[in-house]
Amino acid sequence: MDVMVIGEPLVEFSASTPLTEADTFHLSFSGDALNAAVAAAATGAHVALVTLVGEDEFGARLIRFAAAHGIDTRWMRQGTGSTGAYAVGADPSGERAFGYMRACSAASRMGPSDVAEAPLPETSVLLLSGVTAALSPSCAHAVRYAAEIVGEAGGKVVYDPNFRSRLTTAGTAAGMLAAIAPHAALVTPSCPGDSIPLLGTDEPFAAVQVCRELGARAVALTRGPEGVLLADGDERPVEIPAVPARVIVDQTGAGDAFAGTVAARLALGDPLQRAVRAGTAAAAVSLEGQGGTGRVATPGDIERLLGELSGTPEAP
Repeated sequence: MDVMVIGEPLVEFSASTPLTEADTFHLSFSGDALNAAVAAAATGAHVALVTLVGEDEFGARLIRFAAAHGIDTRWMRQGTGSTGAYAVGADPSGERAFGYMRACSAASRMGPSDVAEAPLPETSVLLLSGVTAALSPSCAHAVRYAAEIVGEAGGKVVYDPNFRSRLTTAGTAAGMLAAIAPHAALVTPSCPGDSIPLLGTDEPFAAVQVCRELGARAVALTRGPEGVLLADGDERPVEIPAVPARVIVDQTGAGDAFAGTVAARLALGDPLQRAVRAGTAAAAVSLEGQGGTGRVATPGDIERLLGELSGTPEAP
């Protein structure tokens, strides 16, 4: 397995206007774990999504959707509870509002025994999220268990803190980051969205330093249009510029596309800086589509954008 993602896929009802006005919605499928898995699979990596969906029509459709996007669905199981969903109004500014319908969902019932059924020790890169850890105490245990197993087996753990105040408190999310960081080859917090509540600072270099002190081997601090501040080991952090989007339709899932693409490129053998550059290009492409999986970057898209940024074609 190149990449394994653990988390909750969601039914997505997206509108082209704010939720306070919308009366027409497009049905698709999203959620941070699914968005990241789709982005990773689009690079050509062998990607599995480990989750539980409801024993309902939407659960079956989610599994078919994932399979159609090249995801290994053997560990997407139907279980007790409903399939989670959310509604979102598209907002190019990024100040969007989500309406979640995921209480007591099937995925929120996941625990260590569910993820233990997947081949964690044979996984090159495990992608985890603070959203998954925030779904329930059992999900938090599953995230910690998976990180420990993959780390001990020599695989890479990538952790996106992805703080959501509607799901958890800053203190609990910061505690989870502190628990996962020692096992992580890379953490990908956003600044200021994650850095203020979880790291206590909006200063990028200070945020990176806190993550390193927590034990993370590398940090890719995402800063939207200001790009990524990347710290690898004891090297001085380097600034990687953002890739400008041709058009911004919706920012939903851009961070997930970044994390999924970075995880996949690391699994396929890219050095960290190149993997992060590819992630910035994938995030730019995702901004062009409505919803979390409305526009997914292909390898050709990524190489074209990076080539345009550097002025020369990107080597394959």
